Amino acid sequence: MSLSEQQFMESVRRNPINAELLNRLRTLGVPEAILTAGCLVQMVWNLKSGYDPQYGIKDYDVFYFDDADLSWEAEDLVIRNVQKAVDDLPVKVEVRNQARVHLWYKDKFGAEYPKLQKAEDGIDRYLTLCTRVGIRLHDGSLYAPDGLDDMWNGILRLNPANPQRGLFLDKCAQYVQRWPWLTIIDDQIGGCDPQPQ
Repeated sequence: MSLSEQQFMESVRRNPINAELLNRLRTLGVPEAILTAGCLVQMVWNLKSGYDPQYGIKDYDVFYFDDADLSWEAEDLVIRNVQKAVDDLPVKVEVRNQARVHLWYKDKFGAEYPKLQKAEDGIDRYLTLCTRVGIRLHDGSLYAPDGLDDMWNGILRLNPANPQRGLFLDKCAQYVQRWPWLTIIDDQIGGCDPQPQ
C-alpha cells in the first residue's frame, strides 16, 4: 500500500496544530523554515491506528537554515519570535537553526556532526529513514527523499547516512510502544525485530 503526496498533505492538516503551524509560521519569514519530524509522520500513524490526531506527538519541530549569524543569540531571537506566534497553542514547538547544529551536537549527544548546508540536510540525518519528511513553510512543498511508502506501511529502517544503531533501536522502541504495528528492519541482526532489546 502507498500514500500519495496529496493524501499525505491532507492527513497532516487533520491535526489542527499542524494546520495552524503551517499557516502561521509561513508569514514570519524564517529562512528555509520547514515543519518536520514526528508531528508529520506520527500523524499518519495515528490515522492508521484510529487514534486521536495528536496522540503521542511530543513536540512540533521546525528546522531553518541561517548561516549569516551562528550565535546562540540570533537563534534565540528566531525561537522567541516563533513562540510569540504560537503562544496560544497547547504544544511544545522546537525551533533549531540547522546551520548551528554542528556547534553543539557532540557535547549533547557524544557524536560528531557535520556542518550542514541547508535545512533539509538536518532531515537527511534522522536516525530512521521513513521519518525523513518535511513541509517547507514558504511554499508548502513536500520534502521526502525516501518517499512515503515506508512511513505509510510502518517500516522502520536505520538511516545509513547516520548509522547510530543503538540510538536507532532506542527510538524504534519508543515508537513501537505507541504504535505496536510498526515493523523494525534491523539488517545487522538479519531481518525484523519488532521489539528491540
